[in-house]
Amino acid sequence: MIDYYNSIHNSGLGHRAVAVYRCLQDHADAEGRCWLAMNTIAAELHLSRATIKRALDDLCREGFILKEHRWRENGSLSSNLYRIL
Repeated sequence: MIDYYNSIHNSGLGHRAVAVYRCLQDHADAEGRCWLAMNTIAAELHLSRATIKRALDDLCREGFILKEHRWRENGSLSSNLYRIL
């Protein structure tokens, strides 16, 4: 856990991306999976949905998380699954 803490804080990512990463960690299961909606993250961190989207994109690009789209049986998009790496 300390390695991840140091890694994210020394990554050069902005403080909002770090806050989103920590939020995902707080809600992740034992396998590092999290299903939080962007609106839920935004409400919890008191940030805009657009800021959360940018932070999630930054975290994906830098290799801290993977984002997997999930689909309903009718083919519509469900919530995303985030995996902490």
